[in-house]
This record gives sequence, structure tokens and C-alpha cells, in this order.
Amino acid sequence: MSDGTIRVLIVDDDVAVTNYFMVFLMQTEQFDPQVENDSRQVADLLRHNTYDVIMLDLDMPNVTGMEILRMMEAEGHQVPVVILTGANDVDLAVRAMKHGAFDYLTKPVDDDHLLEVLAAAVEMGSLQQSMEDLPTEITSQDLDHQAAFEHLPTLNPAMLRLFHQAQTLAGCNLSIFIWGERGCGKKWLAQGIHQAGGRRDKPFVALDCTTFAPDEFSSALFGRAPDWSGQQEDLQGALCSAAGGTLFINNIEHMTPQVQMRLNHSLHTGEFYRDNSTEILQCDVRYIVASTHDLTSSKFHDSFSRDLLYHVMVNSLQIPPLRERPDDIPLLAGHFLAEEARRNNKDIKGISQELLDLLMTYFFPGNLQELRKLILSAIASTTDDMLGVEDLSAYSRERITLGTFTHAFKPRKLMDLIREQVARTLKYCQGDHKEAARLLGISPEEMALYVEPDGINPRVSP
Repeated sequence: MSDGTIRVLIVDDDVAVTNYFMVFLMQTEQFDPQVENDSRQVADLLRHNTYDVIMLDLDMPNVTGMEILRMMEAEGHQVPVVILTGANDVDLAVRAMKHGAFDYLTKPVDDDHLLEVLAAAVEMGSLQQSMEDLPTEITSQDLDHQAAFEHLPTLNPAMLRLFHQAQTLAGCNLSIFIWGERGCGKKWLAQGIHQAGGRRDKPFVALDCTTFAPDEFSSALFGRAPDWSGQQEDLQGALCSAAGGTLFINNIEHMTPQVQMRLNHSLHTGEFYRDNSTEILQCDVRYIVASTHDLTSSKFHDSFSRDLLYHVMVNSLQIPPLRERPDDIPLLAGHFLAEEARRNNKDIKGISQELLDLLMTYFFPGNLQELRKLILSAIASTTDDMLGVEDLSAYSRERITLGTFTHAFKPRKLMDLIREQVARTLKYCQGDHKEAARLLGISPEEMALYVEPDGINPRVSP
């Protein structure tokens, strides 16, 4: 595509079909189409030629379209593939997307829709190439939109690479799927993508599927027209509110099958209708969806649309949990302190080293949101200008003490781990053996067995 012309390989055993596509695409003057009616020749063509996109029929003699996809996957061909299929083979086309196809078109193909899908496929191919060309080591200085991701401060290489991928994706209008554990910052990342893209001056609207009853989410997303009785009022809906901007849908795995089907239709066509209405409306939004689960697992096979899944997962970003980047904890804690202290009109200069050391031992199952709430709670209770361990609630201190972990895993003797935990708990309890034993869930006599001989006095307090 060096001269601006898009090279397309059209593979279909039906000569009439390939001739039609070839003539139509040539007339646009945007494409340089090449036709192949014998699927046995495709492997050789791919090894000796470069294409920007491939249109591939699934139902062919000799070598099927699915076999060609598997061959491309095995040989590492990165060319985006658009599947051509009959109306009765949509399930097969969806399975093809699982093997790397970008999208599918049902014959007979609408000409305008064909051009839209090919343009999106080429854009996807360009994005994939950009991400493969990323340098191995990335710093914050390599980000063109540092401010867009300010809510997720990091020095972690994996996170910086994620931001680089996110800002690359921000430059296109393709859907994005974000997944990661609860509280890891999926909404913040979505907002960063919005701010780094061309829609930043338009609305960013967020919906969480878990905050609505199943029968209410449809109206929240698509809107609702007044019903004949007048009991249901007019509701605009998130799609209208996000017009021209970004729509972020979190916890998408809770979406009902009917809403999944309607959302998938909107993704394909840019059209939707409100509840209680048959009027077709247009939607120009950028979709970012998120989940805490791997939706490709068998657990969701029957409850989540495969068609919708593979459409939204073409561009996927995974946020690593906080426990995999503990060195970010002081940076994030300081960021949350500054943000929340300003919001609560508190003059707090910083966080004590003792509290930071304690936080860095914690597993943080609730990730960033848990850290933020912990800092907020400490701000509310402190009377000093520095946050310290004493500003944590008794519950938080106990939770952190019992939820410590080692940053870099190395196999160790179980007795050594037990002794280390006992020593930390005793230090936390300022040498009170009885309280330490209570927190550890063992008797004082049992605990005495695990105290280091040269450590704290093993004698149990009465």
C-alpha cells in the first residue's frame, strides 16, 4: 500500500463472484484486486506476494477457507482476512474469526458495507504492524499522550507497553476489548484511549451492566420511546448521549443474549432502535467494552455470543494486576493521596516510609480501587500532615498483615515462610504474642514454636 492503493486477494471458486468483486473494487480506484479461483494456489501466493487484505470464501473444493486460515496462522501470515459466506454458514464464519479472521460478509454482499469492512480490515492490519514494531523497552517519554493516562501512573515496562498499544489503537475507530481483574483500572484506561484519540472533544459515556436489572439495561443503552400508556417516559439512552464520542460498557459478560444481539447489529451497521420503537436510528460511537473474565473460556460458550465476542476482541488489551507490579504501589499511593487530599481540602504532605513499606507487602486483591479506598480512608482519619500506619483502620491493618506476599517468587521451605509471617505479625503487634497469635489464628503455644531462636523472645505473654 506504499502508493496508496490497497492490494486485495480475492479467493473464491465461483468465477462470477470473483469477477464482480474485481470489477467493482477496480472502479473505486482505491484497490488493486487479484483473483484466485483455485484455493490450492493460495499458500504459494502468500509466500511470494504482499497483500493488505484478503477476501476468502469458506466453502471451496480442494482446500477450504478454514484450512487456509489455519495455514496462515501456522506460518505467521498477518494479513487481515474478511470471510465470504452464505447466510446459512454464519456459525462457520464466527468460528473462522476464532482462528484469526477479521470479519465476515454474508452473500450477497452490500457494496457500501464491503468498502467499510475492507477499510476497517486494512486499518486493523496497519495497527497490528505498528504494535509489532514497538521497541522492546518503552519509557513514559515514548508516549505521545502522557496526560491521557495520568490516572494510571506507572514505571512498569508492561504497563508502559500497554499504554503505547492503547494510544496506537486510540487513533482508529475500531472497537476495543479491555480485560483485567476487578478494580485494575479498566475505566481509567478507556478514558485514556478516548483522550488520546480524535474523539476527545466529544462525550465519554460509561455504562456498567451490573448496575442495572437485566430488563433495564436495554433502555439504558439504546434508549426508550414513551409507551402507549404513558407510564414509561422518554429515555435518551447511552448511544445517543455518546454521539460522536466513546461508549464504554463494563462487565459486558452480564449482558442478556437479546441485548448482545442488538449490540452486535449496531457494531456491524451503525444502526439501532430504541425500546418501544421500530424507528431505525444511526449511531456514530467508538465502542470500548470490558470484562473481568476471559470470555473465550468454555464457561461463557453458551451465554455470550461468539459473533459479538470475536468482533470486540479483535483489539484486546489486558491490564496486569497490581500484585504483578508492586513497585508501582508508592507511585499510585502518592497519586491517590494528592487527588483525594485536594478533593477533601486536606493539607497532607506525603506518606510515611513505614506505611509505604507495609503497603508494598500486600497482595491487593482489589487492585487500584482497593488502594485508592485505603488511602481515602486514611486521609479521612488522619490529624497529621503525613499519612502513617496509625491512620489505617484496625481492619485494614489486620487485612494487610494477613495478606502479605513476596514480590518475586522463589521456592522456599514452608517452615521459613511460616517463621517470616510470625515475625512480621509480632512486629506489627509490637511484641504482643497473644494478639499476634489471635491474628494468625493459632494458639500462643503453637506460635512460640515458629519464633526464630535469635529473634523476638519466644516466651508467650500471659
